Amino acid sequence: MIWFGFGFNGFAQIHSSARSKKESQSDEDVEVKVIAPVALRLSTCCSDEEKLLQLVGASWSRIAFLQRTDDGNVCLSGFRSDSPARKADNYFPQSYGCLDAQVSERYLTLAFKDRTECWSLDDMDSAPVWRMKHEPGENRGLPLVPGGYVVSAPPFLHILSPHLCGVSLALGMEHAVLLSGSGAVYTWGSSSHGQLGHGELGREAEPRVVEGLWGMAMEGVAAGGWHSVCVSGEGDLYTWGWNESGQLGLPCQATQRERLQGGIAAGAESDSKEVFISIQAFPALLDLPEEAEVTRVSCGSRHTAALTCKGDLYTWGWGEYGQLGHNTTQTLDQPARVDFFADRGLRVVDVVCGPWNTFVSTEERDPTSHTPP
Repeated sequence: MIWFGFGFNGFAQIHSSARSKKESQSDEDVEVKVIAPVALRLSTCCSDEEKLLQLVGASWSRIAFLQRTDDGNVCLSGFRSDSPARKADNYFPQSYGCLDAQVSERYLTLAFKDRTECWSLDDMDSAPVWRMKHEPGENRGLPLVPGGYVVSAPPFLHILSPHLCGVSLALGMEHAVLLSGSGAVYTWGSSSHGQLGHGELGREAEPRVVEGLWGMAMEGVAAGGWHSVCVSGEGDLYTWGWNESGQLGLPCQATQRERLQGGIAAGAESDSKEVFISIQAFPALLDLPEEAEVTRVSCGSRHTAALTCKGDLYTWGWGEYGQLGHNTTQTLDQPARVDFFADRGLRVVDVVCGPWNTFVSTEERDPTSHTPP
């Protein structure tokens, strides 16, 4: 299993294996925009079984890997807050034995068998800033915890009604998207950009079911900065919220401007009758090319990545830092397959988006399972 990264690399969080011999790297050497996928150097996180490493989160300046063993621990890559000028991999010894983790700019949250803790990344040698004890086996996957969920700023714990039976929760900049055990989707928080999917631009203080999805069982949810995405049991993809950069896969003005400025439509004027969508306040069904079935989705601040049942990766949205993986900084308002992996005989098995970057886990494709187009 090999992890790749692409997109924003301003804090050297995307360590290329091709540069593994460089033990130190000045700020001038850091390639801020990684526009094509590069294999991550994970030897500093795990010297034994790299296949046991799971990327569990990415913030603006860091990524967090969890070693899924009996004595699991977390390794951070990117900005080192204990020394602002230092950027390197960093073990977190207090994480030994944890089952899950999530990272933000200021805090690292760790879920253990019998407790959940939040640690300040500004003072990694002190005690946790928040701790919650619970019965063994009650973990459901961060940010969910028994009785509620954890956010990356005080007060850390937010209570959820037990009748929601949440199995997965995604947090945006100002909103939350919850998947229940029955496959229903609930949202709450700000809907300033339609990201709650209720057809309104107000605010919901309590979880409210997304009626536009009622009757369709969902299996996965994701939240971008101000947009939301979910995947049905049949592999259908639904998007809603802000579409300023085409992150919903719907026509947007940003891509039209790029086409005109880049000379793709040289000599032609923009069609005044062309329809653009800035805000989509209800869930919209998005078809991928070749009617590909989606199995997993992840969102950055203004981009989206979807994994199909065939192991292909599709990306779209804001591409300024190369986070779409198409060897360009172009913004796209339509899903496009990242050919890098298929061209190398690799199958994508997991995808995790940071705000301005994307990380994927791959394995070699089984030649016997290949079906011609």
